[in-house]
Formats: sequence, C-alpha cells, structure tokens
Amino acid sequence: MWNYDSGPPPSTVINQNETFAHILFKPSVVQQAKIAQNGILGDFIIRYDVKREQSIGDIQVLNGYFVHYFAPKDLPPLPKNVVFVLDSSASMVGTKLRQTKDALFTILHDLRPQDRFSIIGFSNRIKVWKDHLISVTPDSIRDGKVYIHHMSPTGGTDINEALQTAIRLLNKYMAHSDGGDRSVSLIIFLTDGKPTVGETHTLKILNNTREAARGQVCIFTIGIGTDVDFRLLEKLSLENCGLTRRVHEEEDAGSQLIGFYDEIRTPLLSDIHIDYHPSSVVQATKTLFPNYFNGSEIIIAGKLVDRKLDHLHVEVTASNSKKFIILKTDVPVGPQKVGKDVLGSPRPEGDGEGDPNHIERLWSYLTTKELLSSWLQSDDGPEKERLRQRAQALAMSYHFLTPFTSMKLKGPSPRTDGLEEAHGMSAAMGPEPVVQSVRGAGTQPGPSLEKPYQPRIKISRTSVDGDPHFVVDFPLSRLTVCFNIDGEPGDILRLVSDHMHSGVTVNGELIGAPAPPNGHKKQRTYFRTITILINKPERSYLEVTPSRVILDGGDRLVLPCNQSVVVGSRGLEVSVSANANVTVTIQGSIAFVILIHLYKKPAPFQRHHLGFYIANSEGLSAKCHGLLGQFLNQDARLTEDDAGPSQNLTHPPLLQAGEGPEAVLTVKGHRVPVVWKQRKIYNGEEQIDCWFARNNAAKLIDGEYKDYLASHPFDTEMTLGRGTSREP
Repeated sequence: MWNYDSGPPPSTVINQNETFAHILFKPSVVQQAKIAQNGILGDFIIRYDVKREQSIGDIQVLNGYFVHYFAPKDLPPLPKNVVFVLDSSASMVGTKLRQTKDALFTILHDLRPQDRFSIIGFSNRIKVWKDHLISVTPDSIRDGKVYIHHMSPTGGTDINEALQTAIRLLNKYMAHSDGGDRSVSLIIFLTDGKPTVGETHTLKILNNTREAARGQVCIFTIGIGTDVDFRLLEKLSLENCGLTRRVHEEEDAGSQLIGFYDEIRTPLLSDIHIDYHPSSVVQATKTLFPNYFNGSEIIIAGKLVDRKLDHLHVEVTASNSKKFIILKTDVPVGPQKVGKDVLGSPRPEGDGEGDPNHIERLWSYLTTKELLSSWLQSDDGPEKERLRQRAQALAMSYHFLTPFTSMKLKGPSPRTDGLEEAHGMSAAMGPEPVVQSVRGAGTQPGPSLEKPYQPRIKISRTSVDGDPHFVVDFPLSRLTVCFNIDGEPGDILRLVSDHMHSGVTVNGELIGAPAPPNGHKKQRTYFRTITILINKPERSYLEVTPSRVILDGGDRLVLPCNQSVVVGSRGLEVSVSANANVTVTIQGSIAFVILIHLYKKPAPFQRHHLGFYIANSEGLSAKCHGLLGQFLNQDARLTEDDAGPSQNLTHPPLLQAGEGPEAVLTVKGHRVPVVWKQRKIYNGEEQIDCWFARNNAAKLIDGEYKDYLASHPFDTEMTLGRGTSREP
C-alpha cells in the first residue's frame, strides 16, 4: 500500500471544491510496477474526512430517501480489554510466524495505560501467557514480547478451545471489574488453517463461541493463505460484532495485521443506538452498533414515509467511558439545491423519473450488503432462500454485482463504447446463480477439482507447462520440439513478445517448490502468474493466477477461477471454465488457453500452478519473439546425414523407456543437437513424442536465458528479435 503521508501515488488527479471531490487514479503499467511488483493487485485506498457542524452527524435528504453519517470526534478513548490469539501450529513455520510476531511487537507498544491484555498461542495445545488480563506497563509489554518471541510452530489447530479460553479470560475480568467503568472487550484471532484438533465441526464451533461470548465480546479474525477456513472466520466475526480480513500467501502478514489493528485500536463509543421516529422513517438500514472506532464512520440510510416532511427527528444514545451520551435534534428537510460538481457540470436534482438519486442508490447498496450478511449467518434453509431472493432482486434493480448476480460486458456499438449500463455494470442473471466466496444451501457448487479438462477451442501443442516444460509444434514439417527451462523462483519469463506489432506481450512468473525425493533436481519451478498485456486497439491487461483473473481495460474486474464466466469488451474476450482453464481471445485472431492445475492435498513438491498454450497465433506478427513466440510461423527440419539414413526422422520407432535416437535439428538457420523423447501435455491428458533440446535449450533459442527475463510482470521491452546474432 502507498504511504499516504508522502502524498498520493503517481497519476492521481484530485479536483475538489467546498461540496464535492473527484479523484481519478489511472497509472500506466510502468507506474504501477514502481508502486509494487504485482502492480494492479495493490489496493487504492482513499482516506478523507468532511466538515461536521452538527454533533449528531451529517444528514442528507433527496426525493424521499435520507442518509445519516455519524462520526463524532474529540472523545476520550474507551479502555479496551484485548486478547491476542495466535496460531502456532506447524503450518505457520517460517515467514508467516516471523512476520506475525514482529507485528505483535509493534501492536503491544501501541496499547494504552488504561488497556488490559493477554496472549494465547494455540496448536493442538492451548498455551496461555497469563491466566488473567494484565495491565499495560513497560514490564508487562516486555514480558509479553518475550513470550511471543519464544513461540514455536508445532502440532495441529484447535480453534474451538483457543476461542473458548480467550472468552473465559475476558468474561472473568468483566465479572470482577467495576461496573461503572465501561470498556470494550476484543479478541484478535489469527490463523492459517482449518480446525484439525478438538472440536472440528463448524456449526458447533460457531454455537460454542456465540454462547460463550453472549454479545459481550467482539471477535476480529484474520485468515492467512489458501488453506484457511475463511467462511468459518467470516461467520465468527459476523456473529460476534467483529470484522474479518484475508491475507494472501504472497502478502506480508505482519503489515496486514498492523493495518487491521489500526482500524480498531481506538474505541470511542459502545452500545450506539440511532433512532428515528417510526411515523417518519421506514426500511432504515442497521441502527444498532456495538462499537464505534476512531477513524471509522457509521452510515444509516432509509426511506421517508412522507416526502413533504418538514423535519426529521433523530436520537442517538451511546456509552463513552463512565457516562452515557444522549443527542437529540430535529433536522430540517427542505428542497435540495442544484449544485455544481467538481468537473463543472450541474448535478441532477433527481426530480426526473430517470435521474439518478445517489442517496437511494446508497440505501439499496447498504440494504443489499446487510441481506448478504444475514444470508451468510443463517443456517435455516427457507430463511436463507428468502434472504437470497431479496438480495438478488434488489441487486438486479440497482445493477449491483453480488454472489447471486453476474455481469455482462458489451463490445463497441453505435450507441455506446463502454459497458451495457450507465452505472458501470449490468446485474443481468446468468443461466444459474453465480456464487463467489460464499455458497449457500440450495446453490450449486462449482465443478470439483477432478473434473477432466474439456477445451472450449482447439489448442495447438505449442505451450509451456509443468516444471516448466516447453513444447513447440512445427505443423508443416510435422515435427514437435521440446525443451526445459530451469529458472529461479521469482523469475519473470518473456513467453510472447510482439508489443511493437500486434501489441501483445505474455509474461510468466515462476514460483519455487522442493524437488521430489531421490530426484535429480534441487528444486522445482512452476508458473504461478501469467500476465497478458494488449496495447492495440486500446491498452488492457490481464493477470491470471490459479485462483483469480484480474482484467484491467479501463474498468477493473476480478473474476474468481472457481466459477464459469465469460466477459468481453473492445475486441477482448475472457472465458473462465471453473477450476479448469482460462481462454483469452484477442481481436478474433489471437487466442491463448491457460490451464489451471489444482491439488486437493498437494505434496511438498507440488504447487497450484498454470500452463500456457497458444491456440491461435494468426494475429501475431512475423517479428514476434519470446521463448515461445520466436518459433511461431517458422519451420524446422532434421538433417538426414546426422540422424542416420536408416531412421524415420518424423516418426522414429516406438521406444520402451528413456531417450531414443539422436539427430540434429535445423531451425532459423541454427543447428541444434536433439534426442527423441516422450512428454505429457494438456493436463497430462495426452502423451506426445518430441525432439528434445538439452541444456536449457542453449543452442535452440536466440541469445541466453537471461535475455528473456522481464524486470516486472508488465514489462514489454525485448532486447532480442528475429535475426539476432548468436554463438554457434
């Protein structure tokens, strides 16, 4: 994340006046790479505040809808009772545990003198630092850091008992504390796995936690990596007045933990009730809030019973430290004035039937969000279905993308050159409900990981897959050539480079894994990310991982790989076949297929990874280069005198095992010693025979391996090209 204290990141344009602000963030690919190596995966966070003249907050009314922003300041912080619950099972070994420890050292120093805290490490055993909450002193902070430092990863994951122990510590303190001293009790819970020890049934863990917490303890959860039971963590937080965050494997768990803690480090109010007279307001969103933290904002939206209402009566009650706060006021509800936005165009009054009402839209968004949260928490089948239908209907009416709606993109047409709807997306229903990270009873799950690969379009053999194994098909001479590239984890390989001509570049980033036992290699490498950059007719780019596809072509889309979807715009079509492949078609004349390799229970030497296949190269130019691109539209032949007069060079005799006869391949004017070999492609579905070039294809490819290394995933520069001189 960009350090906002040093100013906004590059390509940020801010226009504002006294009443409106317009923020445009449109960095180039190079600028994104300077911010972070993974570029478009970075979060763009807008931090802002507004002038608040009323202590009860800011209330806006437009055409029968209202929104109430409540964010009081200058209040003394509430004392907090916090228990840090840290997963110390064997899976946390290495970087994850080290980063988490460093983050907790920072957080402990941030605790206030009036706070109380304790620390729990859990695996298959629950290890409690102290059996009661400790006051914050320099000595207790030092002792807590020593305890965290000595945590070592071992054993399984007993989530249920860890939570029960933390709640008992907090309940014990609250039972013996001064009732007049109002404080906030929090659990910050971090894990990277699923429950494997003790109680492992999700519903029982949720019920046990809810019954023990009794609404008095808020649980904030952080899940690290892909093996975590994120739905369990999400429900734990939703049912116990907390929040949840997911940290991806490649992200810094420590910085994410500190950022998460910053959101809740300063509680200012508890038990907030915001009431409107029932004769004035209907269908208001959530009005009860357990806590309010400094830097956040409470937002309520609703409908007015009578559009001609003169005043809206509002009451706010809350607890702060040792006193109750009661705020009452009558807010004037007058006609809305037409203002000017920051770009100089008049803002609509919303009086016309087709004019947008931003407050109504905000109300619908908040209502849909609350319905989705209720749907996620519910275990009752009929109620869950009713919530799903209400959320789906509202999302369809206001064009929101949700787990129950899908999005359609249209190409250029005489009436529009963008998306189908003015609001930026269409919530038109697909053939069946599209379920993302949450899936309810009655919805249809995506295909299982064992589903055989069924290609949507014809795929050529020209590809790179596995560890990584390259295959090049020469159809004119009916020859197939293969070679290996032994790179290093983190290397970004240029696979196709045609940026100056067709405008297409394909890069692949490697991830490492230990070698199998008794293998001849020290390590394995696989492609974890394929990046496709398109510069014509307009700039757009894709980033594909085994879990998601990010498409950025003016409008940024994130498509999960565990559900089937097709999107397209401006000559680019992306088709995801759930847990199987991603097909990318460019201007109808270039097509790539990316196979998704997933493991249910991966061995230590296995990683979720990708395979890259060229399905159609007609639109690539004759000057295309890259590890695969340099062989497109080329031909190769085997010289008969080197192979021997008695051999069938195109189809040598069937081999029982190992390598077969040797020959010399002539391609692009280069003579390359090759040997006959067999190789599996298409997800292991097909075995092919090929002529194998040894030694990292040293005499087959132009230049050297290092010439094909990109500096970042969006790098389009290529130093090599057709006709590059090389040593024999």
